[in-house]
Amino acid sequence: MEILRKPREMDPVGLNPKPKNTKRLIQKDLKKNWFVYLMALPVVAWFLIFCYGPMWGVMIAFKDFKPLLGFADSDWVGFKHFIDFFTGPYFWRVVKNTLLLNVWGIAFGFTAPIILALLLNEVRSSKFKRTVQTITYMPHFISLVVVCGIIHIFTANEGVVTQLLSFITGKDYSSLLGYSNLFRPIYTFSGIWQSIGWDSIIYLAAMSGIDPSLYEAADIDGVGRVKKMWYITLPQISPVIIILFIFAIGGLMSSGYEKIILLYNPLIYDTADVIASYVYRRGLREASLSYSTAVGLVSSIVNFGLLWMTNTIAKRRSESSLW
Repeated sequence: MEILRKPREMDPVGLNPKPKNTKRLIQKDLKKNWFVYLMALPVVAWFLIFCYGPMWGVMIAFKDFKPLLGFADSDWVGFKHFIDFFTGPYFWRVVKNTLLLNVWGIAFGFTAPIILALLLNEVRSSKFKRTVQTITYMPHFISLVVVCGIIHIFTANEGVVTQLLSFITGKDYSSLLGYSNLFRPIYTFSGIWQSIGWDSIIYLAAMSGIDPSLYEAADIDGVGRVKKMWYITLPQISPVIIILFIFAIGGLMSSGYEKIILLYNPLIYDTADVIASYVYRRGLREASLSYSTAVGLVSSIVNFGLLWMTNTIAKRRSESSLW
């Protein structure tokens, strides 16, 4: 006797079967991949404790925070610190310096690793390629304090860079870090020297995944190296470039305060003082914790807005985006 089986339940439209029980699927996945989730647990805990946990501390931006009184008992002042920042004498200076310093970084620092990766990709000698990669990678592993010490030595009165610049321009220079108009070039190009090799790794990795038949077809058509880079290599790695560019724009209002603090001095505050260094001075050196938190919160909100805007434009203009 044939056993009649109950037909699978269909959705109201009658086209697709109903999905399986979600709870059962989750339990099955946890049972199967429990070790993977166990390995991810420390990472999740780190983010929750050190990244998301301290977020509640931004409330001191709206209070006149006194450490002895604590968060709860400090007086609520609303948007007072934000108004003080926007109307203060240093607002336009720190905002302008932050934007210009990061624009310099995007214009020169973002494009330099791409150019290096394109050039290394065209090198046929593997020995020469490995040598160049090793030399350009090495500065990345030097401590930032040591790098800033080297910059101070090279730009001192008798430093190599100072003497070279004096020879080229015919002018006598003292310490270059005492000239406000030279801070941005020194900061930007020293950063390129330190990170160009390391940052080029991701582009070289993307280039290794390009289909070789594209280059072979270009060779048959007699296409030169420059045109192959422009019409094959760059379009193929454009998704990686777009993603990294979105991150770069998202940090347009942020600058590494460690390097700036190690390099700047009161003589060049008019070009070197950025939001991060201003927060450091007001928050730690002058103990204005609420005011510095408000300034940092403004910077974070603007960065998020820039990140969202850039991601939206990239999503509309191309197929690559963060979300």
